[in-house]
Amino acid sequence: MSSSSTQFANSRRMGMHEPLHQISMWGDTFKGDSNPIAGASTMMQVDTRLDSKSESTSHDSLGPSGNSQPEARSSDKRQRRLAQNREAARKSRLRKKAYVQQLETSRLKLAEMEQELERARQQGLYVGGSLDSARVGFSGTINSARIATFEMEYGHWVEEQHRQNCELRNALQAHVTDIELRILVESSLNHYYDLFRMKADAAKADVFYLMSGMWRTSAERFFLWIGGFRPSELLNVLMPHFEPLTDQQLLDVCNLRQSSQQAEDALSQGMEKLQQTLAQSMVSDSAVAGSVRSQMAEAVDKLDSLENFVNQADHLRQQTLRQMSHILTTRQAARGLLALGEYFHRLRALSSLWAARPREPA
Repeated sequence: MSSSSTQFANSRRMGMHEPLHQISMWGDTFKGDSNPIAGASTMMQVDTRLDSKSESTSHDSLGPSGNSQPEARSSDKRQRRLAQNREAARKSRLRKKAYVQQLETSRLKLAEMEQELERARQQGLYVGGSLDSARVGFSGTINSARIATFEMEYGHWVEEQHRQNCELRNALQAHVTDIELRILVESSLNHYYDLFRMKADAAKADVFYLMSGMWRTSAERFFLWIGGFRPSELLNVLMPHFEPLTDQQLLDVCNLRQSSQQAEDALSQGMEKLQQTLAQSMVSDSAVAGSVRSQMAEAVDKLDSLENFVNQADHLRQQTLRQMSHILTTRQAARGLLALGEYFHRLRALSSLWAARPREPA
């Protein structure tokens, strides 16, 4: 007995009291529970508690996963919204950059125009130094502003022409109705009529500038005739796009081309006569003419007729376009106007290629 207590004390000192005590308690429990049914019921209660606890644990674990789906969808929406905002901001920056570049290009162009106009004004003041220089300088400033306005309007006109050409092309490819196509044809014709009106205003400011074609590209100036295109030559270019033509249409187009050529010849002869008259007045003896001042005044009066020549030439162009639209069907007129716009567009592109060609160093 003493040895057992000694072993128990030693084991207690060694830290083994708790496990042995638990084992002894389990042994007493099993000894006391001699009824197997009671033992089974005890085990079932334990299993029931474990099952209920596992079920509650599983429900708790499933709860957050079910809620995570709306959160995932909202997260995707936020990501898409952020991506859309970033894309919109990027496009806005690109538009702003293009707008700033356009403003800078316009500023440089205006500065260059001002320098050219200043040189031209100084030359004009020098030539007319014996006249009222204050009046000439004031009118030159006004005319310069009107020419600058014309160039700006013409730039917008070219952009609008490109847009209308795209509309005509899309309409012809989509085979829209004649009514819809007629609206586009009338809009395109009115667009050319607006150009003639703009040119008439510019001719009042500086008819030499308008006739020189400095507002056009180099390739366009190569075909220039009194500040614009020759109607008869343009009909020759557009004839293949009118086909198929009926016999009556072919006869009407040929008559229109012939009448245009006759009017062109009459205007060209009038221009040649004016050149001869001016040349003779410049070389005539000053003693006979009276004075240099009277010679210059007479020459200026003759030059005023140049504006009439430009207006008559544009009137001939307008009448040719109007008569052409009356002769042709709606679709033929649409094809012709589209070809006309493409013709001028390619001339402008040719001018750009010519200016950018490689050149040998001088």
